[in-house]
Amino acid sequence: MRAIVIHQAKDLRIEERDAVQPGPGEVLIRLETGGVCGSDLHYYNHGGFGAVKLREPMILGHEVSGRVTELGSGVDDLSIGDLVAVSPSRPCGQCRYCAEGLRNQCLSMRFYGSAMPFPHIQGAFRETLVASADQCVVADGLTAGEAAMAEPLSVALHATRRAGELLGKKVLVTGCGPIGCLAILAARGAGASEIVATDLAANALAIAGSVGADRTINVVEEPDALAAYTVDKGYFDVLYECSGAPQALAGGVAGMRPRGVIMQLGLGGDMTVPMMQLTAKELDLRGSFRFHEEFAIAVGLMRSKLIDVRPLITHTIPLDDAESAFEIANDRSRAMKAQIAFS
Repeated sequence: MRAIVIHQAKDLRIEERDAVQPGPGEVLIRLETGGVCGSDLHYYNHGGFGAVKLREPMILGHEVSGRVTELGSGVDDLSIGDLVAVSPSRPCGQCRYCAEGLRNQCLSMRFYGSAMPFPHIQGAFRETLVASADQCVVADGLTAGEAAMAEPLSVALHATRRAGELLGKKVLVTGCGPIGCLAILAARGAGASEIVATDLAANALAIAGSVGADRTINVVEEPDALAAYTVDKGYFDVLYECSGAPQALAGGVAGMRPRGVIMQLGLGGDMTVPMMQLTAKELDLRGSFRFHEEFAIAVGLMRSKLIDVRPLITHTIPLDDAESAFEIANDRSRAMKAQIAFS
């Protein structure tokens, strides 16, 4: 089978890998679609991010869907031919955090396409994938492209759960890449009454508006637009910070009303935090990292048509031209979510 392998920055190859057969409790999946994520781009552009660096060739990818083609022994809740969204999150189930129900914080997490441990955890961008049956959520009724969006949608849903009550709340989203736009969808679904979104790219803001933002602000063209929201100690109840940019966090904090909640999703490295404002306004700064049980919820919301991710899928590129998918994903002036078609 063919797989998409990163060797070092800008050294992406399509290589042959040995096919594997499913064992007990596992299924064999013929991959159909894989989405290029921000972390994939970090490996492609820079060979890693922060202290996480490639030390060996690694198969990329963790946003995937495909068709079940073979069942291992003991699998009775899936059928051959099922379209499934495959969760990349594989907690050990045995450590202290798994026992506490915090599976996204597992001490022995095996997350597809991660160079954090060594040997690296190989990713899911391969023509055939063996996965545990409990990683798979039936996605019949969706396209393969929609099913592959379950993973980033799960990230936004986990953050929304961490944010707490959103009914009637005023929300600011800074950074309108795929996670920011999915946060808009999740916040609206949770009852947010008003959503304002900011970004540097007109294309991203156009999509943010199409999926539910009431107002979009291009901070390059309107650098002072958020100032109107700082009157009387602020306006917004909840901030989804999805850019990882210190400037976005600082601007967002200035617009927060007292006792508001800041959800930090963007992973731009260490950031300067305006602590005086956090303290004086009694703001809650909350991290949000990955997901677990939200994955099945994400598929269910898409299948029930309560969340429509289709406007975010802007490009689908065949496997033979996989590197183009990465280059397109790098260009925020034209791409939101670039996906690779494996079949």
